[in-house]
Amino acid sequence: MVVQGILWILYGLLLQPEPGTATLPLLMDSVIQALAELEQKAPAAEAGHTASAWLLSAQDSCAHNALHHFLLEGQNLKTTKLDPPSLSPELQGLIMEVARHGVWDGKECGVVLASDGSTVAVEPLLAGLEAGLQGNRVVNLPLDSTATPPDAGVTFPDIGATVPDERATSPGLRDTSSDVTCADVGAVSPNVIATDLDVGATFPDVRPGSPHVQVTSPDVQASSADTKANFPTTVDSLLVVTLARDLGLNFLQGPQTWSHSLGTEGCWDQLSVPRTFTLLDPEASILTTAFLNGALDGALLGDYLSRSPEPRPPLSRLLSQYYGAGVAGDPGFRSNFRRQNGAALTPTPILTQQVWGALILLQRLEPAHPQLQGMSQEQLAQVATHATKEFTEAFLGCPAIHPRCRWGAAPYRGRPTPLQLPLGFLYVHHTYVPAPPCTDFERCAADMRSMQRFHQHTRGWDDIGYSFVVGSDGYVYEGRGWHWVGAHTLGHNSRGFGVALIGNYTAELPAETALRAVRDELPRCAVRAGVLRPGYALLGHRQLVRTDCPGDALFNLLRTWPHFDKNVKPRTARRSRRSRRRPPPTILLATDLQ
Repeated sequence: MVVQGILWILYGLLLQPEPGTATLPLLMDSVIQALAELEQKAPAAEAGHTASAWLLSAQDSCAHNALHHFLLEGQNLKTTKLDPPSLSPELQGLIMEVARHGVWDGKECGVVLASDGSTVAVEPLLAGLEAGLQGNRVVNLPLDSTATPPDAGVTFPDIGATVPDERATSPGLRDTSSDVTCADVGAVSPNVIATDLDVGATFPDVRPGSPHVQVTSPDVQASSADTKANFPTTVDSLLVVTLARDLGLNFLQGPQTWSHSLGTEGCWDQLSVPRTFTLLDPEASILTTAFLNGALDGALLGDYLSRSPEPRPPLSRLLSQYYGAGVAGDPGFRSNFRRQNGAALTPTPILTQQVWGALILLQRLEPAHPQLQGMSQEQLAQVATHATKEFTEAFLGCPAIHPRCRWGAAPYRGRPTPLQLPLGFLYVHHTYVPAPPCTDFERCAADMRSMQRFHQHTRGWDDIGYSFVVGSDGYVYEGRGWHWVGAHTLGHNSRGFGVALIGNYTAELPAETALRAVRDELPRCAVRAGVLRPGYALLGHRQLVRTDCPGDALFNLLRTWPHFDKNVKPRTARRSRRSRRRPPPTILLATDLQ
């Protein structure tokens, strides 16, 4: 119970924050430092209690919602009071700053920068840890829901549209928008007590990073195109408090919000001592990339904790490993691969049931909820289906892309030329120099800055030439992006996107995670976004320019990929004698001459 007691104490210290009040940089390392200090100061005798009182007292600070209270706090009947260990003023300020996630005036609060370069919302992360420490996750829904279950199963037309099984290579709202207050979520309805829900056994023993993950739920069958989802009778408290509730509520708002629904990125004011995080889309919903990162991390780590025998690992050590080299020495179980592992933990049919179940339960707990009043089960099922489909395809199925500001890009020189979208080609490169693959954010970001300096100062180009660059750390790095003409494939820059893999792939292949990003994830999401044509052609650099790029090993692999255009013959780096017959002249745009 030591670990759980620490988490209760940490929650007891949370207060409603005001942006900009932290005295420490908003880094995940700072959060880990706070946990480590709590773990060191917690008396062993008191840590034996679950300290539920600290979570209950946190209600006064608006840190929890009705579902959270009901699913987690309501299951723990201990009310022993514990005095929180004293923290340094700096750590107390940090905890107050990250206690509550929210979006205000284009700024995102309650987020921290992790060592892998990702931004993470702390609130859903802690909620997942808390749910995992509870151990028992399957909770029966009350049968007297405010909405009557349909006589027959509700058909989910898109339930079979799952993301391909893409795991890491190694086996192994919060209601915080400016117009939402604590009164909107309210307290648990007085006629709902803990005995209304029965806590069952945990889910089968599966590991999100293992090679043959098969996650099952009591009421969910394997997906197929004609699967019918039955009315849910249970929910997984872990998935509800981290992800399902917020997905459902966000998509209840209607189609007008869906274009801003998922995965908005942002920029820190500085990377060394981050304090302010500004979103790239000022109209972003609460389901930002940082929130979804925190929700996935909370779900994955909570799942790990729920299956770990006592004594469980200290939270500070668990987070250090997860945001470092990997949990228990498994490099596939770390934050770099949260999307692949999250897809294994939350297959489409399971997550659809969880979102639907969360909405049913919220409708029961808060009959006056403005978004849920009068909603039928069929309507809730449709919301759950759409929310899950969007999350699965637009977030889990897409690569994690670090924006330019994250790797420290210098400004573009001059004015960029817009592309005429959609484009019909994807050109694959290797960087050659840097030659070693980069396997962590610090190295990959340094490589990006080095390439940009070379392209700008030595080549005389306006910016780094590539549209996107792929590291071996699980991330894609934005170069010129989807909308601006690059300088990557002489004579063809305006016709296609140039994607480079960091490394020299003359004799060896890139990491599987990098290959998957170029082969599957990046083009699939580009097609979905309408910037790449569905029938696009994939070409190696050497098929259009006299060069050895992208290296013999990588090019030979490209020839086996879907969309590879074998009709365009490679042009060797060495120039052969000119043919007597001159080719017809080609008219090139100025931007294609770089």
